[in-house]
Amino acid sequence: MCNEHRRAVALGEIATDFSQLRIPLRFPEGAPNLQALESIRITDPTAIVRAAADEPGAAELVQRRWSWPGPGGKPVFNYRSDGREFTTGRCLIVADGFYEYTDPPAPDGARGKRAKKDRWLFTVRGENWFCIAGLWRSTREVGEACTMLTGEPGPDVAPYHDRQVMVVPRSDWARWLDPAVPAREILKPSPAGTFDVRLAPC
Repeated sequence: MCNEHRRAVALGEIATDFSQLRIPLRFPEGAPNLQALESIRITDPTAIVRAAADEPGAAELVQRRWSWPGPGGKPVFNYRSDGREFTTGRCLIVADGFYEYTDPPAPDGARGKRAKKDRWLFTVRGENWFCIAGLWRSTREVGEACTMLTGEPGPDVAPYHDRQVMVVPRSDWARWLDPAVPAREILKPSPAGTFDVRLAPC
């Protein structure tokens, strides 16, 4: 499951790209200082875009904690989308990469402590940044927080993991933020060739 992502895109580029899609982007808490971050981990704040409450068709960007406490206190940082409809709390999580980890091949006859996992960086081919389908909710414990939606992996991800975060094509950003649009029309495995994948230093 995805427990780490990256964001280096500047706020101005985010606003420009939403504007080109005719989605006005608001900053209800003021324009945030989005630092370039190689690693955003569970419980860290991350940038989300959600429908603006007071302006139909507009969106707002805020920073919220990634994960809310689930039953027993474990963080809910990924949430299965399979067969579900989401009529409230939809958001887009801003990223320019996400990471998955795999076990390296064991040397012949190796025993004892396992080697360090390999860390793979996934970026969207031809795009400087992208959005992951998410949900946000208000919790008693931590206030507003978000989680990433996952589903069956596309062919680029399947060799590395049996689940995939749901990356939303730019043409569907406005549709995902509209709860009237069925989630099943948008949340699909990414087609072959969507991602560039490379080994990243840990």
